[in-house]
Amino acid sequence: MPESPTTEPDTYIPKIVSKPPRPGHGIKIGIFAGIHGDEEAGTLATQELIRWAADKPEALHDYELHFYPVCNPTGLALGTRHSHSGLDLNREFWHGSTEPEVVYLEGELRREHYDGIVSLHSDDTSDGCYGFVSGALLSEHLLEPALQASSAFLPRNEAPVIDGFPASHGIIKEGYLGILSAPPEQRPHALEIVFETPALAPMDAQVKATVAAVKRILAEYRELQAYAANL
Repeated sequence: MPESPTTEPDTYIPKIVSKPPRPGHGIKIGIFAGIHGDEEAGTLATQELIRWAADKPEALHDYELHFYPVCNPTGLALGTRHSHSGLDLNREFWHGSTEPEVVYLEGELRREHYDGIVSLHSDDTSDGCYGFVSGALLSEHLLEPALQASSAFLPRNEAPVIDGFPASHGIIKEGYLGILSAPPEQRPHALEIVFETPALAPMDAQVKATVAAVKRILAEYRELQAYAANL
């Protein structure tokens, strides 16, 4: 499970890879956390998932998982949402940004051509878990069971409007421009899920809810892939 190169000497973005036993036979999923430096739950949950992948490789025999636990290292060091440049990096993607973190991550997203992208966040204006879906149509069918799994630790946000967007039982089908996502030209489209925990909830509960959600996404995606192969 090697780590990544750096974007530049003072901006290191770690990358940990869990590969399937048979090279080239894994569903490739990128799991991204910490694009906002003050959202620690996603980073801690990713660390838990990395340990799980190392300890239980048999559970992930058909996955190649790429973990990016800290996508905004300067923001993490400062304890701020923005990077040291004062920008919200999650509004900078695919617009010709020169921010080193964005340039590096865009290069990774283009090079790796992920089948799926899961981004982990926390929202200090929400009282429950929710998520955004885009890309492949089955994204919505993966987020619903993920929210069910996370509800063992934290409630679901059932508000009709969340973060300014229409929502249905915690699922939002719109979103912000410039967020971390697959390259616009990628075909076929990757499934894309943004999972959000309530930032004011206990950290331990946020981490457990996030880990449960990601594990369910992976389990459900495996079942959907197997079902499609048998059609």
